[in-house]
Amino acid sequence: MPVSPIPAKFFLDLIKHQFTPIPLPTTDCTGQTIIVTGANAGIGLEAARHYARLGAAKLILACRSTAKGEAAKANIEASLATPGVTTIEVWPLDLCSFESVRHFCRRADTTLPRLDIFLANAGISTFRYSPAPDAEGYESTIATNVISTFLMAFMLLPTLRRTAAQHNTTPHLTIVTSDSHTFAEFSERNAPAIFPTYLTTAYPMADRYTTSKLLSLLLTRELADRAPSPVVINCVNPGFCRSTNLFDDWPVLAALLLRVVFFPLSRSADTGARVLLAAADGGPESHGAYLESGHVSTPSAYVSSTEGGEMQKRVWGELVVILEGVEPGVSKGV
Repeated sequence: MPVSPIPAKFFLDLIKHQFTPIPLPTTDCTGQTIIVTGANAGIGLEAARHYARLGAAKLILACRSTAKGEAAKANIEASLATPGVTTIEVWPLDLCSFESVRHFCRRADTTLPRLDIFLANAGISTFRYSPAPDAEGYESTIATNVISTFLMAFMLLPTLRRTAAQHNTTPHLTIVTSDSHTFAEFSERNAPAIFPTYLTTAYPMADRYTTSKLLSLLLTRELADRAPSPVVINCVNPGFCRSTNLFDDWPVLAALLLRVVFFPLSRSADTGARVLLAAADGGPESHGAYLESGHVSTPSAYVSSTEGGEMQKRVWGELVVILEGVEPGVSKGV
């Protein structure tokens, strides 16, 4: 059973959000530098395309495969009415490797004159237990969707703050989560410590993706509490998008069933990307918030409960210990 009861209206809200029209982003990005992870396909690719269309000065496509990243770059450039306005660069990033994350963030800090938006879109979902040897053996979903994503957030936050101070602007740090966090059973919450459970096969992988999104939501809220302005920090649910490659590693029949059942409700990758851009352009009211369809929304009852608040601080404390082991002193920048 999910960690908190699912209200009947959840499914009505899901349908409502899936069919909510999302306006074309129009915010001028002239002069801005933007990083999008997982930018070679799906909503990440379309988000990057929008930023190029909106005139970003520099757009960094952070991709595990540089070949796919270069193909995405060519695809974006070919679609622009006015090519050459945005400098698009492909930077390698493997979220299953802490060293890759550290190298990427150090490169950003030392070579980018500014950083206006960090859109943490990359994520994976798998039913197979697969430890990531270059991420201290943590299960790959947790390593990618949670630990490495927040290692990036911690390491890039000083760069975002510096941009705010030097350019009198409001940078954004937006983490992509999911309404599927509502379905998380999160049985490992009863363990003496949370993250060590992701070094074993003791807990079900079928619940791993939803749990990773619950953890990312809790951690985003805590990060925002500890890191007030000038950087807006929030998380966003893009909704179910039909052109995602998120389920490529699922069992064939399960992935097919999911796509068949939800296809009539699914959004296009472009619509999902518009939702991401709306969050990454949110005002101060969106700081620490969970956004859906361009607006601040309400997460699951568990997230807002006393127990959820206690768990938020518990997982934060555990994560900080892990990140300090990877990059000593990294939490001092928060």
